[in-house]
Amino acid sequence: MPTSSHKTNKPKVATKNMHAHKDRADLHSALTVQHLCVSFDNNEVLKDVSFTLSEGTIAAVIGPNGSGKTTLISTILGLVKPEKGEIKILGRHLHEVRHLIGYVPQRFHFDKYFPITVREYLDLARHKNHAKSRIEEKIREVGLDLSILTAKLGTLSGGQLQRVLIAQAILNNPSILILDEPATGIDIVGEAAFVNILKHLNEEHNTTILLVSHDVTMVMKFVDEVICVNKKLLCAGPPRTALTPRKLEDLYGGESHLYEHSH
Repeated sequence: MPTSSHKTNKPKVATKNMHAHKDRADLHSALTVQHLCVSFDNNEVLKDVSFTLSEGTIAAVIGPNGSGKTTLISTILGLVKPEKGEIKILGRHLHEVRHLIGYVPQRFHFDKYFPITVREYLDLARHKNHAKSRIEEKIREVGLDLSILTAKLGTLSGGQLQRVLIAQAILNNPSILILDEPATGIDIVGEAAFVNILKHLNEEHNTTILLVSHDVTMVMKFVDEVICVNKKLLCAGPPRTALTPRKLEDLYGGESHLYEHSH
């Protein structure tokens, strides 16, 4: 399992009021979202959301159920068409940089009885210009033994499947890795291993990571930036300054508490 101490001298997120600098060419921006509005059947899901993430940042989108987190990710990925707004990835439009994005969905639906091995599944995602040895490399990188390559995909445990999905997402060395609720259903030990994988990818490859999470305590421990969304952007910035008790109350309503995990 790759482990390393997390670096702290990274550039920080630009909050909503930074959209005044829209015309400035920022060569170090991994993701820029400007005035994003999304509605379904006249129901406003996202309202005027703007933020910028610098390259090499680990960021988390947090908010209550129904706050628009998954819609935000889906819109960034081009799966949902916004009513208004603009999204730039590495300074370009999605269709120009799609190959530079890795994605791990919230739910992975497949026929568990379909006789496909882990190696075969990963080989489907491998770019033809990359050697087949890339599969072994990425399996090791997510902390799995190479013997898992011969296992049927449907026989994997939840934790193993999650790591295989991450291996698939990073197979072609993306510049940005997007994960939607990746730690759902994982125990504390599995969560710690997951965090170490993301730290490794970020530190060794300078991969920009954007994840959706319900676990505010986990987010506090290892991300550089948080993006607090409840239909609109409520707060953004480093966890220690963005996730104050007052801001958490504004975000989630009522009292919000942070609980320490013993890893």
